[in-house]
Parts: sequence; C-alpha cells; structure tokens
Amino acid sequence: MSIELEKTEAAIEAVLFTMGESVEVSKLAAAIEHDVDTTKKIVHNMMDKYEAADRGIKIIELEDAFQMCTKQEYYDNLIKVASQPRKYVLTDVQLETLSIIAYKQPVTKMEIEKIRGVSSDRAVNKLVEYGLIKELGRLDAPGRPMLFGTTEEFLRVFGVQSIEELPVISEELIEQFKDEAEMEMEAEKREAEDRQENDEEEQLVLDI
Repeated sequence: MSIELEKTEAAIEAVLFTMGESVEVSKLAAAIEHDVDTTKKIVHNMMDKYEAADRGIKIIELEDAFQMCTKQEYYDNLIKVASQPRKYVLTDVQLETLSIIAYKQPVTKMEIEKIRGVSSDRAVNKLVEYGLIKELGRLDAPGRPMLFGTTEEFLRVFGVQSIEELPVISEELIEQFKDEAEMEMEAEKREAEDRQENDEEEQLVLDI
C-alpha cells in the first residue's frame, strides 16, 4: 500500500470516528479531495480490511453515506463501561405500520389506515419516538396531511444499505395486514363494549 493511500484511509477513519453519525460520501470525497466513485472504492476496501482483521469496529454503508460503529458481538463488553443502549420491542401493529411506511413512502396516515382499516395514530407516534420513521413534509392536497418515511436508524436496525434492498412485498401480505387489522378492530370493539357493560353494572349498583 502506498503512503498516500494510507494517509487517505487514515483521513477517512478520522472523519468517521469523529463525526459518530453517518457521513455523506460526497462530504467524505471533499474531505480527502477525491471524486465520489474513488472515495467509495477506498471505503469499501477499508470495510473489507476491518472484517479480515477481526476488529471491534466496522464501517457500514447507508444509502449514500458511511458510518463507523461497534460490531454487535462486542455489545456485552461495551455495556460494562458505557450506559446500556435503550432497547425496544415492536408490536405486531407497529411492525405492520412500519412495513407499510417502508414500502409506500412517502405516505400519509390516511393512506396507512386505508390499508390497515383502523386508526394508526399510536403506532405512527411510537415509530417516530423510536426514530424509525420521520416526517418528510406535507402533501400538496386539501388539509396538507403529513408525509412519513423511514430513517437511517431504520436501515441500521434492519441491516440494509437502502430501501431498494428490502424484499418484494406480496399482495397476499397486504391482505394479511388487512385481516389482522380487522381482527384488531374487532378486539378493540369488544373491549369497549365490555368496559361499557362494566360501567353500566357499577352504575346500577350505585343506584340500588
């Protein structure tokens, strides 16, 4: 390896380490004074070397950006000296909503609810809170509804470089979403009816 290439890789390593978050490849290219294609080749070569050397860190590619991060297998070692990262478990409803957003983005709540058949407010709000989706702006239509799409955190969590890497979704799965949504709606309806009956029984007891 030439001294010049070593210095270029060291510069990329310094930028990625310092920034912490993902860095657009165009900005990396500007930092090392190379074109985008050459920069990508250099970073991809660094990614291969990191894997071959069995190091504790790695570089991941997220659409048109790169990020340096810790390898998952060293998580147990990391939390002994650092705060334990917040973990969350997605419910079936949240997963369904996230799937619709990932494949249909940019998408509005109304479009999500048209597919699911029920309100998705709570699921959407939770996904925003988890950083898996974000507001992309407003649709140029009556009422100017908010548009939602996935984030880089979504790509990191599901281990893909871009949305294009997601598997093709079938119409059968969409129908399954609708069926499950209908079941969810029926369950919520039954719960509401049960609560109403309990309230009426308590009221009757008080009246007596």
